[in-house]
Amino acid sequence: MIDAYEDPGTPDSRGPARYLWWLVRSQPGRSAVAALLGILSLALPAVVPYLLARAVDDGLEPGDRGALVGWSAAVLAAGGLNAWLNIARHRTMTRVRMDANFRTVKVVVGQAVRLGASLRRQVAAGEVVTIGVGDVQTVATALTVIGPGVGAVVGYAVVAALLLAVSPLLAAVVLIGVPVIGVLAGPLMGRLQSTETAYRERQGALTARIGDLAGGLRVLGGLGGKELVAEAFRRDSRRLRAEGYRVGAVTSWIQALGLGLPTVFLAVVTWLAARLVAQGQITVGELVSVYGYVAVLVVPVAYFLEFGQQVGRGLVAARRVVRFLRLGPLDGGGACDAPAEPSVLHDPESGVRVPPGRLTALACERPADAAEIVDRLGRYTPSDTTWGGVRLDEIALARVRERILVADHEADLFAGTLREVVLGRRTDADDTAVARAVRAAVADDVVRGLPDGLDSRIDAQGRNLSGGQQQRVRLARALLADPEVLLAVEPTSALDAHTEAAVARRLRDARAGRTTVVTTTSPLVLDRADTVYFLVDGKVAAGGTHEGLLAYEPGYRALVARDADDEADADAGEAEEAVR
Repeated sequence: MIDAYEDPGTPDSRGPARYLWWLVRSQPGRSAVAALLGILSLALPAVVPYLLARAVDDGLEPGDRGALVGWSAAVLAAGGLNAWLNIARHRTMTRVRMDANFRTVKVVVGQAVRLGASLRRQVAAGEVVTIGVGDVQTVATALTVIGPGVGAVVGYAVVAALLLAVSPLLAAVVLIGVPVIGVLAGPLMGRLQSTETAYRERQGALTARIGDLAGGLRVLGGLGGKELVAEAFRRDSRRLRAEGYRVGAVTSWIQALGLGLPTVFLAVVTWLAARLVAQGQITVGELVSVYGYVAVLVVPVAYFLEFGQQVGRGLVAARRVVRFLRLGPLDGGGACDAPAEPSVLHDPESGVRVPPGRLTALACERPADAAEIVDRLGRYTPSDTTWGGVRLDEIALARVRERILVADHEADLFAGTLREVVLGRRTDADDTAVARAVRAAVADDVVRGLPDGLDSRIDAQGRNLSGGQQQRVRLARALLADPEVLLAVEPTSALDAHTEAAVARRLRDARAGRTTVVTTTSPLVLDRADTVYFLVDGKVAAGGTHEGLLAYEPGYRALVARDADDEADADAGEAEEAVR
């Protein structure tokens, strides 16, 4: 079975059936053993009725005690062997399913890592959670068809062959009857796939809503919107429940047919065999064997329907996995090297030009426009952006990521100590560097307010921190990374005026001589920028210093102007910082 460090291999993502077959081929030895054990465990019971017939015809009817004891012992031995085969089959199939489960988890997690920051731009978080929680297990369960499924087919063939030796008529009824059962259940299998697909899609949407609720409950409470969102959640839950009922209805019919039709089939064949005995065409022992054969056949027939259901659900789940695996990260780019020294970043679409070694601010009427510009400058979306005169998408992506960092104000915070959260991947940074980054982000009070300082535990997404504290921790992490180019999206949007003024000043000092871009409408931050671009509808409408734009650009002044009280608060905050 695949372990935590083993390479899962390259999945076949050309289709759901091919993906399931890849899981089988990835463990050929175990799959072959499972199939063999499935054949033996389901074919051997078909031999028991034959042994019983011999015990009746050779021992019981003529009164031969030795023959009776011998054939009875053979029946007992067959039962014991079959018990052992079933245990071995179950253990092997458990390993097959676990291998498929772990292998799928590894390829899904590997794909998520490969997509990186482009993941959330291509697929909702709820979709990924649904794949990891439900679809992975469903895919693994579908592989049960390898053992009992193959065994059911062979068991059916063995019973048909044994019945042919007793009566061609009975063999013909069996050979025709089982396909008829499949034809009756076939439409239900197709309906199950469609209802299961709809259920999974709605489950993914509801999971995403749960994530949104968990992350924004505090904000919703402050805005008084909890009841509105709760009602939307209840409505989606009712829809999901209705889809679940539809899936359950189809599943119940399939299970009913799986038990009911074989029983009817057993009654028909037994009735025909009894008539043949009455007509003297078969013996009483053969009647016993026919009943046993058909009784044994009930299990493979029920398996056919059950595995049809499992494979149908497995194909639905595998289709979602394959769809996720087909997503691709941004193109790795060409073979061009990044500029040898700090160079100009230029976004022709907006007209933004970022000079090296300077602090540039983007003030947009719509925050989404600023985020799109940053995505283009950071090469998270296709664009004509250039770096040092070279198209950004022609530079190897690894080189871009090494030197340009996009710091989103909603970037994930992983669970761990505060020190680990701030360090990120900078495991080589010492405590002095960490403390310097924390101070530059004005996160000193965050460290002091926690019981164990930098060694205090932080919940996933920083849920045990306030919104402003989370934002400053994210900024500290970005500053510690110390990239050549830092693109910070709304780094102070959740801060009060006092803290915002301190962050603006310290950010400028910490990034002196380095290229920095911030998106903001805060005059406290804009006043610290070397160059400010005022953008309307995603295009540069004006550029210059903060003071110059305030004096000559009415649209800019209307966008960034704040109450006099805010300005007074800012002055007080700066005075307080000066005292410190």
